[in-house]
Order: sequence, then C-alpha cells, then structure tokens
Amino acid sequence: MARELGADMVLAGESVERYCRDWHGDVTTGAVAVLRPRTTEDVSAAVKACAALGLSIVPQGGNTGLVLGATPDQPTRQVVVSLERMTRIRRIDADDFSAVVEAGCILSEFKDAVAREGMFFPLALGAQGSCRIGGNVSTNAGGINVLRYGMTRELVLGLEVVLPDGSIFDGLSTLRKDNRGIDLKQLFIGAEGTLGIVTAVSVKLTPEPDQVATALLGLNSLDDAIALFRRARRDCCDLMSAFEFMPPLAFVLAREAIPDLAMPIAGDYRAYVLLEISGSGLVDIADLMERFLGAVMEEGLVADGVIASSQGQARNLWLFREGMNEGQAKRGPHLRTDLSVPLSRLADFVRDAEKAVADVLPDCVCVSYGHVGDGNVHLNVLPPGDLPRAEIDARIYKAKTAINEVLDTYQGSISAEHGIGRLKRADYITRLPAVRRELLTALKSAIDPTFVMNPGCQLNIERSS
Repeated sequence: MARELGADMVLAGESVERYCRDWHGDVTTGAVAVLRPRTTEDVSAAVKACAALGLSIVPQGGNTGLVLGATPDQPTRQVVVSLERMTRIRRIDADDFSAVVEAGCILSEFKDAVAREGMFFPLALGAQGSCRIGGNVSTNAGGINVLRYGMTRELVLGLEVVLPDGSIFDGLSTLRKDNRGIDLKQLFIGAEGTLGIVTAVSVKLTPEPDQVATALLGLNSLDDAIALFRRARRDCCDLMSAFEFMPPLAFVLAREAIPDLAMPIAGDYRAYVLLEISGSGLVDIADLMERFLGAVMEEGLVADGVIASSQGQARNLWLFREGMNEGQAKRGPHLRTDLSVPLSRLADFVRDAEKAVADVLPDCVCVSYGHVGDGNVHLNVLPPGDLPRAEIDARIYKAKTAINEVLDTYQGSISAEHGIGRLKRADYITRLPAVRRELLTALKSAIDPTFVMNPGCQLNIERSS
C-alpha cells in the first residue's frame, strides 16, 4: 500500500494507536494501517487501493465522536482514513454568506477564520477545538445553537464526497434554492461514513452577532424551565440562541473539575437554566434580556438569576455547563445518554426515567441536563466509583435498559445528536421498523455494494466473503 500511495500517506505499526482509541479512552483497538491523504484525489486513490486489497475503510475526522463510529473494530481487515491533513478553507464569500472548507479543518479554526471576515458559523460544540468539519457533517452534529440555527444538516449547502468505488461526487454548490430532484447531499449527512467519505463542505454563514446577553437562572422545578422556555420563545423570538437546563449537581461536578469556579448565584434551586440571546444591527439585546427577566421574575417563574456583565463573566457561566461534563468524567466510567423526546413531555420523561433508574439502582446518581429548546436530554448515570469495573459495567447496562424502556413509551430517540456508530447499533436495530430497515439496506447496497465503507457502523450488514 505504501508503494502505491507513497510512504508519506501511510502509517502502520505503533503509529496507528492514537487513531484506534475512542474519545474517552474506553476502547482501544487496531487497524491494518492509517492513511492520511492531503487532497480529494488522494482520498480517491486510497479508496481504490483499499478495494483492490479487500480492505474496509473507517473514515475519521477529529475522532471526538461518542458512539465509536470512527473506531475500527476489525483490526486485521480495516484501514482508517484520517482527514486530518485536509484542512484548507477554500473560500469565504461574505457577499454570498457562504464558505467552502475541507473536511479536516478543525471547527474552532474555521469559526475563527470566518469571524475575521465579519461572519459567523453557528455550529458550537464542547469539542470544537478538536472536532473536524467532515465529522460534524457525517454525524449531523448538534450542539448548543441548534435551537436557533438547527442541526448541522441545516447549515450545509453542498458536499464533495469520495464514493466507495473511488469516484468523486462534486456537489459543492452554494445555491439556497435548487429543486432539481432528490437532494443527494442529504444521503451523506448523518451517514457516519457508511456511504462515502466527505472531503469538503459548502456551508451557510450568518452575520456575526455583535451583541450577546447571557444569564444563569435559578428555578423551582424543571416544569418551570419548560414554561420559561415557552415564554422566552414568544418574547425573545428567534433571537434566543441557547436555552440549557442543568440540575443542582451540575455545580458540584463543575467545581470538582474546575475548583476555582465561584457560584454565581446564591441559593440551591431545583433547576437551573443558562439562557443566551444574541443579535446584530439595530436590536438592543441587553435591553431585551433585562425586560424579559424582569417580567418573569416578577411573576415568580424565575426565583433568582444573574446576567453576565462582560464576555469574561459570560464565559464563566458557560464553564459550569462545560465543567459539569469534566466532573462526571473524573468520577469514573458512567452511562452517557443522548436522548430526545417531544419538548412538551421533557419534564415528565426526566422524572419517569430517573425514577426507573432509582428503582433498580438506588446506589447510582442521575445527572439530567441538556437542550430544552429541542427536547434533547443527556440523562447520565454515575455508579459508585469504588466498585470493580465489571460491576460498574453491569450497572451501566442496567441503567441504559431502564432508561430506554421509559424512552420507548415516550416515542423518543436513543440518539438526538451523537449518532449511532457501533456503540448504539444494537439498540438502534432492535427499534428499527422493517420498512425503514429495508430502505436503509437497499440504499447501502446500491451505493456501497461491496460494503467497504465503515462496515458495522449503524447497521450490521457486511460483505459475504
């Protein structure tokens, strides 16, 4: 393979290890080799070489996924194709409100480059300093700004994709309206590399919001948080860019990870909301936030709150949301979920699911938080940290089963924004209606008839020989 593609592109032996370990370090596998192309033509050549050798391909961006979608699971049969060298921003067009960027560009670096042109790319994730654009597209990433700007799918105008036979699909148009039949780019968004390798993306940009107001609010219940969201959605309209809910334990966990974090509001409330509204131009965002909070506090819907008076204070408020995740990791292996239910039923679901876990695992702690505006809740479960690993794993499985049983009664989704990968494949398949599975299998077979692209990810269909 090195002879065909060049030694510069091929890594083997111990050098592949960091590409074969998942983001949290829970799983380490292996691969025949890691290929690191620099151009779309390199990717095409790599795909053709793998096909000739009978090897399957696991596409990989920043390897920050949470469902093992980019982690090889057949070390003697799979090659990782890393897009980390394809980092070029091909074009930023402020007049067209669009940009074209290669798949290996790190999200935060792309956002910074766009900002220097006075524009804004709204996708915002905790891993944005490491994740890459191609992976964001391939997993249809969500994040904190979905409420206002939508999932990654809503931000993509066009794609360039290397198909399983090595041919290149060039669909990098920046047209907003193009109704010429089936929108083929949608097939690859959220497909997790099972239909091809995304090599470049054209995306929508927006004017950079030059006014941002951030507030942390204490409430008496999650039901009040849902009611507050309804009011904010009406009164702040489309200027609301984030509405996150957190339990009291979030602040304990955040300070375990970042000890010098100071509690921004007094009291111990049963629910907390991190609210952000933003805009540019002639709208007075600070005045809108003050008037809105004044009204809801006078009505008793919000018990207490603080508005950030500077970017530094706003960043400090967001550190509680981000530090909470670090604090959970410090407590050891635990169940991480990524669920969605109808927004109107979110509070009821959290109550029912937490009770289901408490009934079967009274020694475990639930941490429920997430994005109220899109019905996405991360209901995580922390087992006691002093147990043997086998007992921890057993509790994680038992908690997942209990939560998913409740989720099914709410007709919710086991994956709101993280994807399916290999980690959630079994739970996904058992809940997949027959007609939908037939369509997905037919699609996979038509585009990837030799099943070379990321076999075992999402579905468990592979080549017969």
